[in-house]
Amino acid sequence: MVILRRRHSHHRPRLLGAALTAALLAATVSCTGGGSSGSGSPSTKSTPSASSTASGAASGSGHPNIVFVLTDDLSWNLVRYMPQVGTLERDGTTFSDYFVTDSLCCPSRSSILTGDYPHNTGVFTNGGSDGGYAAFNRNGDEKKCYAPALQQAGYRTGFMGKYLNGYEPKDTHGTGTPYVPPGWDEWDTAGNGYPEFDYDLNENGKVVHYGHDPQDYLTDVVSRKAGDFIDSAAADHKPFMLELATFAPHGPSTPAPRDAHAFPGLKAPRDPAYNTASSPTPRWQSGLKPLSATDQQSIDRKFAKRVRSVQAVDDLIANVRAKLAAKGLADDTYIVFSSDNGFHMGEHRLRPGKQTAYDTDIRVPLVVAGPGVSGGRTVSALAENVDLSPTFQDLAGAGAPATADGRSLVPLLHGAPPADWRQAVLVEHHHPATKKGDPDAAPDDSGNPPTYEAIRTADALWVEYADGEREFYDTTADPDELRNGAATLPAARRTALHTTLTALQHCKGTAACTKAATLTP
Repeated sequence: MVILRRRHSHHRPRLLGAALTAALLAATVSCTGGGSSGSGSPSTKSTPSASSTASGAASGSGHPNIVFVLTDDLSWNLVRYMPQVGTLERDGTTFSDYFVTDSLCCPSRSSILTGDYPHNTGVFTNGGSDGGYAAFNRNGDEKKCYAPALQQAGYRTGFMGKYLNGYEPKDTHGTGTPYVPPGWDEWDTAGNGYPEFDYDLNENGKVVHYGHDPQDYLTDVVSRKAGDFIDSAAADHKPFMLELATFAPHGPSTPAPRDAHAFPGLKAPRDPAYNTASSPTPRWQSGLKPLSATDQQSIDRKFAKRVRSVQAVDDLIANVRAKLAAKGLADDTYIVFSSDNGFHMGEHRLRPGKQTAYDTDIRVPLVVAGPGVSGGRTVSALAENVDLSPTFQDLAGAGAPATADGRSLVPLLHGAPPADWRQAVLVEHHHPATKKGDPDAAPDDSGNPPTYEAIRTADALWVEYADGEREFYDTTADPDELRNGAATLPAARRTALHTTLTALQHCKGTAACTKAATLTP
């Protein structure tokens, strides 16, 4: 194993200033429509103009580039503070009903990489026998990732930032050198990058240490490396797939030094669910007390830190798009922005956390801009993170694999939704057996529910807990999920929801999971 300490250059590239970035993007990208609404949900978009709607082939070469920006714990209510994401929404298509298979880092990321539900990746938690990087490898999931398929299709592939919980840059897996997973041409990946400073990166098989200087801030390092990757791919005239996985805004939500004092006095949103218990209250929440003044002050401080930490992510998006424009690649590149899970902060009286089946945690942003994608458009079809890997493979011309549980979103991106599109998405969660070494370990008052399986339809949430409890919310009449109607739900509806959930939690492969996601009459 080789461990290097990064040398600081006096001539390293600087991040683009806001004015320069805006000017460059204004010259290269046409924008229509509006950004995110103040509620933290996607706003109603304007009808795309002719100039914002590409026609014909998805790209001139038939092999478009793909840049995927994956954030950590980014909830919808942060998007309003990210002007570059707002620009991306105006330039592209927003999925208003996009969900994750589990509101927990490692299970969600495993689904993103493979296109499979947790019951088929075998990754349900961040560690132990049923989770983490060890389970991902043990179950052969690396072979199912999208990277090898794109590499075989002629793509240069790159991964930068956060991989899976339990991954360490020095891991060798018996190879004798720091391990680089199959399928990646460029690998710049951290282990404990949550503090954003004083971390190691596995840089293509060499462990390099970064310290505490402002230029060592991890999100900025990823941004600079992304620019270098695009430069190299452009010089080689080779299509590329680049995943940029930030640790922000995951706690401790360290902002870039330049943003440390931004947004003074900012408070967390006080939506109807804030400091309000569901009625009747589920047993696992029965001991929760109303948020105290101290609780609320703590929530406000943490929310402000989260907002500050995503400013560097917004800068990263601006820098990547400016680099693409400078290299003449903007019109032939898909930009995909999303999060591995959401985050609640006071809703349902839950202290900050995730892991629940509520929309605060499972419904996250997905915005896509690129060739043939209409600007300022919203898609309301149910989408899920298992769809990303098939989508990337489909965009690259490799075809969406029939073995994946998810489906390609390309038809939805190009305005041609399939008639048999799913009517429900599956959410699977295991109560972690241990909290040791888990950065997402949650005290009971932050939302640490029993093991559950759930489905989210276009208008309802149905949750079945391992202890026998049930929750049901009509998300049309009760979007804040405060009126638990499980006890009064007609028997026929309960049976239908249970039947669909059971079918989904045992499905495998596109055809079977598509069929299982059809609601029982």
